[in-house]
Amino acid sequence: MILQFFVLSQRGDNIVYRDYRGEAQKGSAETFFRKVKFWKEDAEGDAPPVFNIDGVNYFHVKVAGLLLIATTRVNVSPSLVLELLQRIARVIKDCLGVLNEDSFRKNFVLVYELLDEVIDFGYVQTTSTEDLKSYVFNEPIVIDAARMPPLGPASIFMQGTKRMPGTAITKSVVANEPGGRKRDEIFVDVIEKISVTFNSSGFILTSEIDGTIQMKSYLTGNPEIRLALNEDLSIGTSDYRGSGAVILDDCNFHESVHLDSFDVDRTLSLVPPEGEFPVMNYRMTQPFKPPFRINALIEETGSLKAEVTIKVRAEFNSSINANTVLVQMPLPSFTSRVTFELEPGAVGHTTDFKEANKRLEWGLKKVVGGSEHTLRAKLTFSQELHGNIMKEAGPVSMTFTVPMYNASRLQVKYLQIAKKSKAHNPYRWVRYVTQANSYVARL
Repeated sequence: MILQFFVLSQRGDNIVYRDYRGEAQKGSAETFFRKVKFWKEDAEGDAPPVFNIDGVNYFHVKVAGLLLIATTRVNVSPSLVLELLQRIARVIKDCLGVLNEDSFRKNFVLVYELLDEVIDFGYVQTTSTEDLKSYVFNEPIVIDAARMPPLGPASIFMQGTKRMPGTAITKSVVANEPGGRKRDEIFVDVIEKISVTFNSSGFILTSEIDGTIQMKSYLTGNPEIRLALNEDLSIGTSDYRGSGAVILDDCNFHESVHLDSFDVDRTLSLVPPEGEFPVMNYRMTQPFKPPFRINALIEETGSLKAEVTIKVRAEFNSSINANTVLVQMPLPSFTSRVTFELEPGAVGHTTDFKEANKRLEWGLKKVVGGSEHTLRAKLTFSQELHGNIMKEAGPVSMTFTVPMYNASRLQVKYLQIAKKSKAHNPYRWVRYVTQANSYVARL
């Protein structure tokens, strides 16, 4: 049973607020934001997604730079409420087209209309975009694409030699295009978040992939779709299909997916609901080729000095570029000054020493496949270190996004749409994106 739902900006501004039962104390949003901003129980991390203040349970998720919060006094499953918040964010994104502070403020009437249908007197009714469409009567105010952040390579969909900008999937499912035309297209994202741990020699200690096949449908008439994956795809070791096969540890499917022929030819059939939804979630722990190799070394060069060397090598094809690459490394607590040395001709690199938490940061705007980059940092300490410097520093962590690349080799072989006529030929767009979940190199 949900008492309240509210959305806060990063500054703590209350954008949306709905009190469903009138039982919660006033000022809950301010109490929550103060607690999150000045979280003291764990100085090294952010506030947990669930915590209790004066008998009120606060649940929150961060989506697109916004905080979505629900409160309750009863003992409910945290996973249930967190999933509800994610689904509310997805429903709002489906209806507004894009999820950010500007779209919320311009469409607050539509947002409140949705919230009143999703939750009634604190009880969840539905989170299905398709069901909610018939209860929504306000047209969304479309955010001007020129005001949105610049699109990077990860925002490009491809179909053969065709390219469509990422703004194509920032359209609302409840709004008509100019002239009253109906959209007839479907988008598929294969998104993989990888976790890799390297030892000091650069060898892989642990590796795992958490992947999902996301679909966003703008098809009219609810046609049936057939989505084919690798024929040699294996689920678990008992389903081994020969050398070179893509082996997943486990997977689960959306409720609309029919698996009648999946065991035979790895084909999924479904009638997609409107909006964005996960067709399939999967996990893989079999060995795979990581997109980056990291080598890091720290050595003392004097009584109050040390030098750090970090090498990053892109292991993917030269036709692919990674973007938003950020390398971080905790430094010894007595570090007072850091000077950086980049390789000659380095373009788009940024370096910084965060003195407050003693952390080195190295940003790379774009990394071309097959390239190698090196950073040297000279450290100065305020006092002598007592003990092994290797224990005082590290590990090195890395975040990145690599569009049109997937480490598991899971492929969408074809996307077939049941045609009502020869003239009915919707556009189909498929994108692959690999992101870092936990990418760590030990010293």
